[in-house]
Amino acid sequence: MNGGWLWWVGGALLLGIAEMISLDLIFLMLAGGAIAGAVANALGASVPVQIVVAAGTAVVLLFALRPWLLRHLRARTTLVETNAAALVGRTAVVVAPTTEAGGRVKLAGEVWSARAGQEGAVFPAGAEVRVSRIEGATAVVVAQQDAPHA
Repeated sequence: MNGGWLWWVGGALLLGIAEMISLDLIFLMLAGGAIAGAVANALGASVPVQIVVAAGTAVVLLFALRPWLLRHLRARTTLVETNAAALVGRTAVVVAPTTEAGGRVKLAGEVWSARAGQEGAVFPAGAEVRVSRIEGATAVVVAQQDAPHA
């Protein structure tokens, strides 16, 4: 028996390391293909057959197993909002009168440009508002009682 299967296993290990960095399950499926290539080599298959087995296995894993795994992983893990998305639903304090045309609010310790999310709404300085969405670098705010609680 030759040592060609070691190359396949080495490739699978490198792909496994890449998977640990990326965490998207693509490199893991490719590593599975490399293991299938190693098995084909150990069974005495020619190099072209090993390549076909490795590629075929990787494609099947990518399109059959990966979506199922992702669906189940996402169902078990709650999505944690980060960056601007994490600010939606939070309370802000108006620091400059805010209308549909613009204004400023203090949100999460920072001053943001803001605008009212309701037609004709005017929020005076010192008023508490709730962020309904973030549009670029502008917080769109609504009155506390008009906003659904996050």
